[in-house]
This record gives sequence, C-alpha cells and structure tokens, in this order.
Amino acid sequence: MAESSVIRIKPNCYVHVLDNNTNVARVIVGPQTFTRKDHEKIIAGPELMITIPPRHFCRIANPIVRDPKTGAPITDANGQVKIRHGDEEIRFAQDPFPLYPGESLKEKPQALAVVNVNQALRLRALRDFTDEKGTARVAGDEWLFVGPGTYVPRIEESVVEKVPAIIVKDNEALRIRAKMDCTDWKGVKRVAGEQWLVQASGAYLPNVSEEVLGTVRAVVLTPTTAIHLAATDTHEDIFHRKHRAGEEWLVTMADCETYIPGIQQEVKGMVKITTLTNRQFCIVLDPIGHDGKNQLGKRELRKGECNFFLHPGERLERGIQDVYVLAEGEALLLRAAEVVRIGDAIKKPGDRWMIYGPCDYIPGVEVEVVERRKMIPLDENEGIYVRDVATGKIRAEIGRSYMLKPNEDLWAKPLSPEVEALLTKEASRDKKERGEAKARDPTRVVSYRVPHGAAVQVYNYETKMSRVVFGPDLVLLEPDEHFTTLNLSGDIPKKSSQIQTIALFLGPDFMTDQIVVETADHARLSLKLSYNWYFDVNPENPESAQTVFSTPDFVGDLCKALGARVRGAVAGTTFDQFHKHSVEIIQEAVFGRNERGELLDKLVFTSNNLVVTNIDIQSVEPVDQKTRDSLQKSIQLAIEITTKSQEATARHEAERLEQEAKGRLERQKLADEAEAERTRKSLLELQAQSAAVESAGQAVAEARAASEAAKIEGEAAVTRARLEATSSTITAEAVLADTVARQTQELAHRKKTDDLEVKKQRELAEIETAKFAAIVDAIGPDTIKAIAQAGPEMQAKLLASLGLQSVMITDGSSPVNLLTAAGGLIGAPPAH
Repeated sequence: MAESSVIRIKPNCYVHVLDNNTNVARVIVGPQTFTRKDHEKIIAGPELMITIPPRHFCRIANPIVRDPKTGAPITDANGQVKIRHGDEEIRFAQDPFPLYPGESLKEKPQALAVVNVNQALRLRALRDFTDEKGTARVAGDEWLFVGPGTYVPRIEESVVEKVPAIIVKDNEALRIRAKMDCTDWKGVKRVAGEQWLVQASGAYLPNVSEEVLGTVRAVVLTPTTAIHLAATDTHEDIFHRKHRAGEEWLVTMADCETYIPGIQQEVKGMVKITTLTNRQFCIVLDPIGHDGKNQLGKRELRKGECNFFLHPGERLERGIQDVYVLAEGEALLLRAAEVVRIGDAIKKPGDRWMIYGPCDYIPGVEVEVVERRKMIPLDENEGIYVRDVATGKIRAEIGRSYMLKPNEDLWAKPLSPEVEALLTKEASRDKKERGEAKARDPTRVVSYRVPHGAAVQVYNYETKMSRVVFGPDLVLLEPDEHFTTLNLSGDIPKKSSQIQTIALFLGPDFMTDQIVVETADHARLSLKLSYNWYFDVNPENPESAQTVFSTPDFVGDLCKALGARVRGAVAGTTFDQFHKHSVEIIQEAVFGRNERGELLDKLVFTSNNLVVTNIDIQSVEPVDQKTRDSLQKSIQLAIEITTKSQEATARHEAERLEQEAKGRLERQKLADEAEAERTRKSLLELQAQSAAVESAGQAVAEARAASEAAKIEGEAAVTRARLEATSSTITAEAVLADTVARQTQELAHRKKTDDLEVKKQRELAEIETAKFAAIVDAIGPDTIKAIAQAGPEMQAKLLASLGLQSVMITDGSSPVNLLTAAGGLIGAPPAH
C-alpha cells in the first residue's frame, strides 16, 4: 500500500523527514498538516515531544550543537544540524521539546535526588572539569555532597553511592582508618593506613578518604571488675600516662567509670577483684612495686580482710587459702624456705618444726607448710610404723595414741605379693563380716589373727631369729619381721605348690590322695586313699614348735612316703588276694607290726612330729582296660542269668492263672444254660393260661367295655377340661417361677462369681506380698548385698577355689566308705 503524502501532526508531536535529494534530515513540529513531497521520506514519527516535569531531569545521548548566546541549533553547510557524537547532555524542566535526528533519550525523566539531613552522596569525577565553586576536579576524584539539599547532576560526574551518617552513641566510638593522606574533621592530618577513634556523640559522616572499621563499645567498670590492657605501640593514653609497646596495666573504676580502649591498646580481658575474708590469706608472686613494675621472684603475703586486683604479671601461689585452724591434738609441720626468726630461735633453710594446736596460724612467705598432722589414736592391738628421718631407724608404736615428731614420718612396711594377697583375703573375709571394705594401710602395724588349732612362724631379719605363735592369738609384726609362707601340695592326685598359706593347721584332719599300684600278677589298680593326721607339738617347748615348720611341704612328703609303702606292699600280692584283703594289706604296709605281730595304730614322722592315725580306702578301680572289661563281662553275665530266671518264673505263673480262668468260665456257661431252660418252661405255662382266659371272657369284656367306655369318655371330657385349666395355671406359674428362679440364681451366681474373683485377686495379692516379704526375710539384706556383689567376689572365689579342702569323686559301681568320708567336710579348717 502506498505511503500517504499528507500527515497531520498533533500538538506536542514531531516527525523526522529525510530529503532524498540532499540526504538531509529535519524535524517537523506540530500542530500542522504536513504534505510530503516525492523526494522526501518520513524516517521517524509522529512521536511525542519529551516532557520534563519540575524537579526532574533526563539524559540525551548525542545532543545537537547549540549557539551559546541564542540557544538555536547550529547547522553545517548542507543544512544538517550538528551533533556531538558520543557525548551526553542533561536537560532539566522546560517546555516540551522534540529530539533532532541523531539524538536519543538515554534515560526517561526522573526526579532529582534529595539528600536528607545526616546523608551525603559520594560523587566521582568522570572527566576533568571545574565546578561552580571554582574547584578543579580531575577524573577519578571523589568527594561528598552533604545534605540537606537537592543534588543537580552533571555530565562530568557520577553518583557512586548514598552515604548515611553513622550515629555515635554515648560510650561508643568509631574506629576510622585513612585510605590515603587526608585531614580529618578536627583538622588533624592523617597518613594512609593510620587509624583513630571518633568519640564525639552524634552523627558522623566519614569522608571519602576514610574507612569505618567498626564500632568500639566502652567497657563499663564496676567496683569488682577491671580491664586488662596491653600496649601495641608506644603511646600516651587519655589519662596522659605514657605506655611503651608491650606494657600491660589495669584500668579500674578509680580511673573512670567507662573506658573505650584506644587504637594502640589491646584488651586482654576482664579482671575480677580478689576478696579475702578475715579467715583467709594468700601469697602473691611477682608483686607490683612502687615504680609500677613487677618485682620478679618476690613473694608477698596478704591477709584479710582486704580487696585488691591482681595486676598483670601477678599471680597467686596455691590460690586463696584459709587460715589454718588447729584443734587439740592437731599440728602443722613447717619447713623454713629461708632464714627466719621464730621467737628467739633462728631457723635455717630446710629446718623443720611443728606448731601445735589449739591456735590459728598463717604461714609467712619464709615458711612452707609440709603437712597437717593429727594425733593418731591406737588401741591395744593397733600400731603404726615410725621412721626417724635423721637416723633412718624404724620402730613400731603400739597400744597408745601417738603424735609424730618433726623428724619423724610414717613408714610403709613392704610385704611380698604372696603375703599381701593372703592378708588381703583374710581381711576381706573379716571386713565382710563387719560390713567394712577398706584397703590395708601399709603404715599400720601388720596384724594377723592366728586361728584356733593353727600356728604361724615369724622371722626377724635383724636378729636372725624366728618365733612361732599358736592360735588363737594375734600376731603384730615388728618392722623387721616377716611371715613364713608355706607352699603345700593339693588336688587329687597331689600336686606341689597348690596351696599358699601363712597359718599351719595342726590337726587332727585328713587328706585324700590317689595312687596307681601294680599287683604281682601285673594288674594295675587306681587307689583313692584318705589319711587321718595331726601334729604332736607342745606349745610350751620352743624347739618342738620350730620342728613343725622344718618341712616346707608336709602334705607332699606324707603322700609320697605313704604311697611308696602302699606300692611296695601291693606289688607282693596277687589281684585276687588284694581284692579280698585290701584293707589289711594297706594298713600293715603303712603302720607296720610290733614284735608281737600286732598291727600298730599310728605312724610318726620324727622330722616334723607329724602323726598318721588312720588310713581309709575310698575306691579301687582297675587301670588296665582289659581287666576292667573282664569285670564288666562277669557282672553282665550274672545280670543275664538272674533276668532269665525271673522271666521263667513269671511265665509259669501266667500259665497257671490262665488255666484257672478258663475253668471258671466253663462252669459259668453250664449254669447259665440250665437257668435259661427253666425260664422257657414257665413261659409256655403262662401262654396256655392266657389263651383260656381270653376265649371265656371276650364277650363279657366287650359289653362291659362298651358301657365303661361311654362313662369313661364323659368323665374324661370333664376331667380333661379341668386338667387343661389346671395345666395352664400350673404352666404359667411354673414359667413364672422358673423365670424368677433362673434370674435369682443367675444374679446370685454372678454375685458369688464376682465375690470369688475379688477374693481370689485379694488372696493372690496377699500371697505375692507374703511371698516377696518371705523371700526378702529369708534371703536377708546381707544376702541381697552379697548377690549384688557376687560378680567380682565369684571371680575371686573361683581363683581361690583351687585350694580345695576336701573332694570325693566316685561312680555308682565302685564301693565307697561313707562312714569317715564326711569327717573332714564339716567344721574342718582349710588346711590344704
């Protein structure tokens, strides 16, 4: 469709027309009707003119060149309006205007920036220029436009950001750093990188050359707190005191109520006040002197009541200490750290002395408190080991309360691990009975209760003498005395070093051993023998008492000696002879016979006065498998013969009973058949009589029956009606009674059931309560405690159980002598 040549341009509108002949574009402004010529072309429009409201502006790209005086556009020789290509122009509120060919609207009209109070715009120069005040700006320069005011933009500058003022409150300060050399708001010249504080309260606008690092809050000081500061550089503080780099000091409430640390100051922390009561004291190390410096190596005693701050470098030795309050029977062991005068006496470094109560004591800086001592109360059977630190001599104090002297200390008596274990085991058993559980104190005199019927040997390494103590008695060891430990054989058969003990039981007692012997016909047998023994010792005779301990393992020696005798005696007899006379053979081998041929009743070992009074054979078993199989076969053959004999007897008895039952059955059959024939005869007679009566009385019976039938029928009708009425009444009453009875019974049944259930639950609860109470009463609190401690104690007992008192192992096919087997199981002391 061909373009129209007539264009109506409205008011405040414009078009751009290009003359194709001259190639010059011009602007046509309305209102008018424009007739386009053939060599002209509309290249833009109609477009609305640009309207800029008051207090607004817009940016025009590639603006036209205007005459500075008249403001008219300047054209070239061809009539084309000149354009500043690549440049921009800011236009403010004016009449609507068109855009000339080549001009473009870079930004739509926008309001001028209003800068409020305590605000500023940070501006940056885009090119070199001189502002209205005559200030020359170089590209890259930055400055602030401080409000309140309206900012009028320029082409030569740009807005970087809006800078709000920072409100500095009371007890606050701004930490500022200079980005470049500048002058601050007080007129002080600053160099790049320098930091300072702005403490004036109010709004603060940082300059473009200043960087806000943050806000520093003031530290509020109280009577009980102080601030610990350190100087990072030599400077003078707000109190006009000069501080060198690295120096540390305190600022307290006496200096100011609030304190803002300076730039050259580092806060190490807050220090709380140290308060001493009238019953406290402390020792300050490296205290501050009059010159304000630490007196290194010096110690200062401070007593209460007082309050003070620990200055940097000062520290407390062992913190705040209470005044030593000594009661009657208490004392303090002191040691001089340097020369000190105590009354008229002069104590040299290292001297020790004691302060006895009752009194209060505060040690000076020249005195060290070694320990606090108390009077040690001792019973008649209690004691302690005391060592003189000057001479090294050790003694035992027994039976009286004792206070250690300055030159004395408690001495811990060492014991061998075996003795320590045995004493701990014995003490654990005693403490368990008393409800205690404390470890042995090595400074206490070692005590051991010798059981009744036992003896303990104690050896003194200083005098090279030993003594034997018989029970019941209490052994208290001197510092150089030690127990003699016995390693006895145990187990079945006997093995060496199975039982360790301090107390040697003197008997009477028994021991069991198992030996293997071989008869003259090479039958090997395992004998389990039990020996009764005792020690023939006189407690009044020291030599006799020492003899008891001459044999370290009397159990092993006894079993070896008696076993050799038994083997020698059995080797000269056959198996059959030994099987019949085993007791006589073994007793003769052990005890022997006298000159008259009589069997002796005991065997005495003169080396340790051990006496064997009896020997018992508990079991005899073949060791050889063939011998054992032969005995087993003979036993099985005897059992088989006995079984077959019993089977034959039982079979004959069963056949006899069966024949008797068959005879009784035949006789009963014959009696039943005779009775049946008699009954059949009576039946035939009765049938004949019945037929005669029937033929004679049939007619009479029929007539009488007819009349009776009519009568009976009438009476029956009346009776039936009466009975039906009675039946209905009875039925209704019965139903009613049945219903009432059923409901009554159901109610009673349910009530009884509920009562029974309640009674059952109550009785069950009472039974459970009584059961639990009975269990608790039966077990007892000690048993419950023992159950709770059963785990660790069971482990200890399992280890200790290797020392068996008595064991008897047998089977059902071997004869066992039970008359004397239990003699050592009840009431016997655990000898081995």
